[in-house]
Amino acid sequence: MEVVPESTTSAVPAPTPELITELRCVAVHLARTAAAHVRLRRTQVRGAAGALRADAVQSKSTPTDPVTVVDTETEELIRALLSESRPGERVFGEEGGGSVGDGSQIVWVVDPIDGTVNFMYGIPAYSVSVAAMQGGRSLAGAVADVPGDQVYSAGLGAGAERIGSDGTVTALRCTEVDSISMALLATGFGYSAERRARQGQLIAEVLPRVRDIRRVGSAALDLCMVAAGLVDAHYEHGLNTWDWAAGALIAAEAGARLRLPAAGTVAKTGELVVAAAPGIAEELMTLFDDLGVSKPVP
Repeated sequence: MEVVPESTTSAVPAPTPELITELRCVAVHLARTAAAHVRLRRTQVRGAAGALRADAVQSKSTPTDPVTVVDTETEELIRALLSESRPGERVFGEEGGGSVGDGSQIVWVVDPIDGTVNFMYGIPAYSVSVAAMQGGRSLAGAVADVPGDQVYSAGLGAGAERIGSDGTVTALRCTEVDSISMALLATGFGYSAERRARQGQLIAEVLPRVRDIRRVGSAALDLCMVAAGLVDAHYEHGLNTWDWAAGALIAAEAGARLRLPAAGTVAKTGELVVAAAPGIAEELMTLFDDLGVSKPVP
C-alpha cells in the first residue's frame, strides 16, 4: 500500500527537518486556536434542547450534508491566522475552496469542523483538521479533538503524538493486531442515498470477517484513533482531501499502512481511503480487493 498520495512527485525538493518542525508547530497552533473558537461558538448558537438553532445551519450537496455558521467562521479564522504567520501560502479549505497546487509551494489543507452532524447534535466526536502539503504530500498536520480538548499531530519522518488537555504528550503507535478476524474497524458513510446503499452492502460483507465495526462520524478522528491504537483500521469511500490530509499522516507516522487517492481528488469520485495497523494491512487489503471494497463507490 502507498504511504503517500499518488500525485506526489519526485521533482519536489525534499523538505528539511527544520521546515517540517516549523510547519507542525503552525498546524498545532491553528488547530488548537480553531478548536477553542468552535467550543465557544457552540455554546452561543445552540438551542434550548442542546442542538444547534435552525438559523445556524444550511445544506450543501444534499439535505443531509450540513454546513453551519461556525464551520464558515472557523475556516475564516484559520485563513486569517495563516495570512499573518505564513503570508503568501495557499489555503485549500472545505468551505472556502482552493486547490492543492502542482509544485513546490506549501498549501494548507483545512477542514474547520470534521463531523459537522455530530457538532450540530452535541455528540462529542468532531474535530478541526489542518495539514501542510507540498507536491501532493502531507508534510505536517494536526487534528484537534474539540470536545476532548486534545490535539494529535505529526511531521513527515518525525513521528506522531497526542497532546492532552493537561499538556501531557503521548507518542502514538498502532496496535499489534495480526489477524483481521480480531480487528476493530472504523468507517463512515457518504451523503447520497445511492452511495450509502452500496456502502451498506459492502459492510454486510466485511462485518462477519472482523471483530466489529464502529462509525464515529469524523474521518479525521478515525484516522487519529488508528494512530492511537483505539481502532485497528479505518476505511471509507468518498473522502475529500481535507478529510484525510492531516489524519492520514498522523496514522502513517504511528506505523499505519495507507491507501490514498491522489491529493485533490474530490468526494464524488468515491475512491477508497484506508489506514491499517501494519500487522493486518496486507490481509485487510486482500479482503477488500476480493470483496470489491477497493473499487470506488461514486
